[in-house]
Amino acid sequence: MGLFNKKKKEKELKVEKAEVTSEKTQTQTEKTKTGSEQSEIKQYIKGAGGTIVSKSILQGKSKLKWLFRQGEGHGNGWIAFGDTDTQEYVDNPDNMTVVDFNVLANIEPAVVNVFFMPDGSDLEFRKDETGAYFVNTVTGEEIREQIKPPFQEAFEKNLKFLNKETYPEEFFQSLFQKGGRIESFCIGEADFPTGEIVLSDPIVYLGSKYMVTLEKKIPAGSYPVDLAVCHSEKVGLRIVAARLVISNRQTVCHEIAMPKGSAKEDMNKPGVWAFFGVDAGLACFSDTEAAEKYRHFISKWKDENPGKNEYYDYFAPYFRKSYEMYPELQRESGDFLLWQMPETGYKLAMFASGLGDGIYSGYWGLDADGEATELVIPFLNPEYI
Repeated sequence: MGLFNKKKKEKELKVEKAEVTSEKTQTQTEKTKTGSEQSEIKQYIKGAGGTIVSKSILQGKSKLKWLFRQGEGHGNGWIAFGDTDTQEYVDNPDNMTVVDFNVLANIEPAVVNVFFMPDGSDLEFRKDETGAYFVNTVTGEEIREQIKPPFQEAFEKNLKFLNKETYPEEFFQSLFQKGGRIESFCIGEADFPTGEIVLSDPIVYLGSKYMVTLEKKIPAGSYPVDLAVCHSEKVGLRIVAARLVISNRQTVCHEIAMPKGSAKEDMNKPGVWAFFGVDAGLACFSDTEAAEKYRHFISKWKDENPGKNEYYDYFAPYFRKSYEMYPELQRESGDFLLWQMPETGYKLAMFASGLGDGIYSGYWGLDADGEATELVIPFLNPEYI
């Protein structure tokens, strides 16, 4: 970054010593000066946090020139300098102050484009006949479009990844391997009294005509449910896949799980789809009989609790208790639950679906004889998060 390279290595212009009173910060958050005029600021990014800015920029004596983000800096880590700022000027902590990022954005809206760039970003601002943009001083890349938030970027990439007819076998094998940022955890055994499997959103669709019943059946019984949990710096704790373990025989391949009445050869035919919908951020493995009993239970509960919501008023405390038992594997509201249905005693496994709502597919794991060893639902490609 030219003039300020030395400054950054010294940690950094002593900006951490900038003296900012809460009153001053509040005033500059609410208003920004351009010359002698004052105007209410526009909120470009809600909750953007504090940014260290040269007073020469705020006072209109210089224009934005340099912008970089330090990992352990004040507020959101962004620091801005003007085109007339000298080394002597920025070395004086009295010439630096902290304002809400939106104050800087009101002076130069182009900064909104780079807000979500990572720590260590080192940028030069330019404005010419082609427009206003930033240049990455490390790579030389021009940044003219808004960088998407990490969550949105991961979500969009993952959306294109899901529901393929097949994936490389290495992908399935990697989901439940121990080590790295993925942890495999068994939440217990779910019950399948008929062996006819249902994939569904338990809150919205389970027990309705919109749940997806699979063509392939398994022997009636109880089977372990494993979750692959990823510890991601970008999107936090997320369940990247769920697995119903059917046998301990070696899995040699996977194929997409087709709905009842369809074969793999029917894939992509009109009216045939091999996925199920999630609209409440939860998915489950269930049995057709258990699903029917579940819907009966929920309908009865709603009749007895008019105006109440089955998730917030019934299941949420159970998910919260699950979190308290395994806080290192889920978010505070709870991401998985092995719930025992009243009256029937059937156990049903519910779990968060990756980044939330969407459509997902199941994949049968098969042994060398073509017999089912597992049923896997991938929610996320771990590489994206």
